Amino acid sequence: MAGRSDYMEPNEYFMEVAKLAAKRSKDPKTQVGACIVNRDKVVVSIGHNHMPKDSDGFFWAGKEENPYNNKLMYVVHAEMSAILKRTIADISGCTMYVTFFPCNECSKAIAETGIKEVVYYDDNPGEYIQCSQIIFDRVGIQYRR
Repeated sequence: MAGRSDYMEPNEYFMEVAKLAAKRSKDPKTQVGACIVNRDKVVVSIGHNHMPKDSDGFFWAGKEENPYNNKLMYVVHAEMSAILKRTIADISGCTMYVTFFPCNECSKAIAETGIKEVVYYDDNPGEYIQCSQIIFDRVGIQYRR
């Protein structure tokens, strides 16, 4: 008897894990998820965008005039969450699956950890994405949609 032909390939599976993680976000506008996978195709971390310690005591408002009421000043990005919550110390050589292309700040952290590849589901509408691409290109991180 032949095996199933309609099973999920690893890349599709890990992206679905990242999408599922995004559903944990309380952000009313933008939900982002990330999944870090080692060379053996084992998930070593999952993250989603959230406020520090997943607290409800912060603002979810967007670009407000008062910077203290702007979520961007407080939110922990999914990529950073996954990096901080990893189950192994060394994630160099791992692949990160993320629902949006990483911002420049997360790209710096990704580069510092030694992650070798970023697979993203959708483009990021942010204004610093070219900086992320430059960071990845200069340090040799592969990225693909």
